[in-house]
Amino acid sequence: MNYKLLGSSDLKISEIAFGAMSLQGSDADNAALIQQALAAGINYFDTADLYDKGANEITLGKALQGKRKEVIIATKAGNQWRPDGSGWDWNPRKEYILSAVEGSLQRLQTDYIDLYQLHGGTLEDNIDETIEAFERLQEQGKIRYYGISSIRPNVIRAYVERSRIVSVMMQYSLLDRRPEETCFELLQQHNIGILARGSVAKGLLVNKPAAAYLNYTADEVQRAASAIKALSSAQRGPAQTALRFVLQQRPVTAAVVGIRTPEQLKDAVAAADAPLLNAVELEQLKAAVAVNVYEQHR
Repeated sequence: MNYKLLGSSDLKISEIAFGAMSLQGSDADNAALIQQALAAGINYFDTADLYDKGANEITLGKALQGKRKEVIIATKAGNQWRPDGSGWDWNPRKEYILSAVEGSLQRLQTDYIDLYQLHGGTLEDNIDETIEAFERLQEQGKIRYYGISSIRPNVIRAYVERSRIVSVMMQYSLLDRRPEETCFELLQQHNIGILARGSVAKGLLVNKPAAAYLNYTADEVQRAASAIKALSSAQRGPAQTALRFVLQQRPVTAAVVGIRTPEQLKDAVAAADAPLLNAVELEQLKAAVAVNVYEQHR
């Protein structure tokens, strides 16, 4: 397993990160899977208070008991469940974030969070107020660092200019290369790490039948999947090729992979040791599908 510093922080994280959102087993099953991940060298675990109404944080917290000093825990806030459980509402207000962290700390059974992330964001938010909340939590020692999870270039730019975020989690894959045009250079200039999610594009680059994705037609998706397959081998399967494409982009610190089964874990971990894509192969993949330019989210 390879490890990289996350932006300007001192968090040295595994380049394959465990996305806990996919966990669906019992606490015992989830703990067994997470122990396998730890044994394979994964030290970064990502969740959110939104996932399964907090139960995801609970199961992750149970699984990591006794391992706290060995792991880096990241969670998110900003989506507030309604009292009746019918859905959630966006709430980036200072008082909500300051209260939400207490619930996450309790569910995760820890007294600090390594990386606390705003789970979204819009330009209509009182961004300075939101930043104040994260800064206060950092001063109190309840969080070590903070970042945002967003695909909105203008929101990302606002936080880069006005806050001390160390990371941005964003969707990035061969089938979603918007960050290359909108964010990579900016974040690299400010030493802000990128946590890439969706690296296999919901499986469309690996093993699922071609279907329309974002603004791509099914035929264009098939072309991308075929390019991945053509550069794969027994030493580097399609999942590893798709992940290596993401990981070899210089601004990317880690790929956050949704892991639910031992097989998925094995596939993800294998990417860390898979043969690197050479410069020609990287360009071949980029040439297989155009950058998907369409109306950006604000």
